[in-house]
Amino acid sequence: MSLNVELLPADKRGVCPQELSFGNAFSDHMFTQQYDADIGWHDAAVQPFHNFTLHPAASVLHYGQEIFEGLKAYRRADGGINLFRPDQNVLRFNLSADRLVMPRVDEHLHLKAIKALVQADQTWVPDQSGASLYIRPAMFASTPKLGLGAASSYMHFIIAGPVGPYFKEGFNPVSVYVSDVCRRAVIGGIGEAKTGGNYAASLFVGEEVARKGYTQVLWLDAIEGRYVEEVGAMNICFAYKDGTIVTPALSGS
Repeated sequence: MSLNVELLPADKRGVCPQELSFGNAFSDHMFTQQYDADIGWHDAAVQPFHNFTLHPAASVLHYGQEIFEGLKAYRRADGGINLFRPDQNVLRFNLSADRLVMPRVDEHLHLKAIKALVQADQTWVPDQSGASLYIRPAMFASTPKLGLGAASSYMHFIIAGPVGPYFKEGFNPVSVYVSDVCRRAVIGGIGEAKTGGNYAASLFVGEEVARKGYTQVLWLDAIEGRYVEEVGAMNICFAYKDGTIVTPALSGS
């Protein structure tokens, strides 16, 4: 499939802000393509950033069939731009698609779209220390039909925006709360899929620990509640005195 590119004229483009937080600023362009069961993926394009119009019965709004990913582009000292492991990122995107019964994306086109988007919006890749261009691929079910079942139409899109540190503490240590009541995911569930429902399920505990002054939740296993699984926005590892680094094994949760 070909990739069409439609760019804004120079005088219509925005400017990358100097003061950066996380997730509040977006670059000038985005990538979209649509899927229909009878014809597959079509209309792949990098185009000016715009809003979507959704039917009130769109499957994603009722049954949560949605996935996303996140990766970054970094400005090098010589002015060039590097992407961090985009090939591995799209593999995980497709694994999430499999688990949510959504169509896989063509890996080559997905990577081509990311590179074309970064090239189009290269002035949005910040050059200050600790900053980067955050890239958010996502897909959602758009079929206008009520009734539980895999949708027949989907929207795959990629947006980007300059970001600073994710946490308010910046790049300093964050406080972590161990939840001994709620569980984020269970073995056999969809914990390893990057889907919005997993994150929505963590908000209840996240709000509680924030009121107690903590930044993140350390989740324990759902069976015994004694084994470490992960922290909400990151992996976790332990450094032993002998120099050994230990991190929880991948278990599907």
